[in-house]
This record gives sequence, C-alpha cells and structure tokens, in this order.
Amino acid sequence: MSAFERVCALSELEEDTPRRVELDGVPVSVVRTEGEVFAINDICSHANVSLSEGEVADCAIECWLHGSSFDLRTGKPSSLPATRPVPVYPVKIEGDGADAAVFVSVTQES
Repeated sequence: MSAFERVCALSELEEDTPRRVELDGVPVSVVRTEGEVFAINDICSHANVSLSEGEVADCAIECWLHGSSFDLRTGKPSSLPATRPVPVYPVKIEGDGADAAVFVSVTQES
C-alpha cells in the first residue's frame, strides 16, 4: 500500500510549468500538462541536475543542461544524452474545482 501526500492545490499548478516538491527526502517534479498531472523524479539520470528547471512539451520534460527529454508518463528518455529512465510516481486528484488537491506517492513507482 502506498502513502499519498498532498503536494498542492490543483489550481496552483500552471500548465506546462514544472513545480519542484520534496516528499520523504525525494525530489519530485509535478507537472500539469495535456489535461493530466504527472509526478517524475526531479533529478536527470544523465547529469545530477533538476528537471523542474526545464521545459515541458508533448508530455515530456527536457533537462535544461544537456537537452535530454523524459516522457512524463513512463520516465523513459526520448533523446540523448540520457539513456536511463527516471522514476515516475502515482498521482491522484481529490476534490473538484477550486477545492481539488494533488497527491503523490513516492513509496511506490507507477
């Protein structure tokens, strides 16, 4: 069983703008894009830099340092120089409208 933690209100996530949070010591980038919310480990598997400082497009996040892109759904790299995936985490939304909240679990990868 995985423990979900509240990370923010859904209304606080700007479309295609990563938000860095830390859950149980794990850096996570939370991204709202294409009508969904994703959570991916915030550290690039190629270089030890924050993915949340990169850009989001086509359901992928790009590392700002060397340009590797990672699929937000799977964590798999879609461009070099990265060759190893980064963990992705389950997300759930509770509530509706202005009361909706985003929860992420880092105790289990999705």
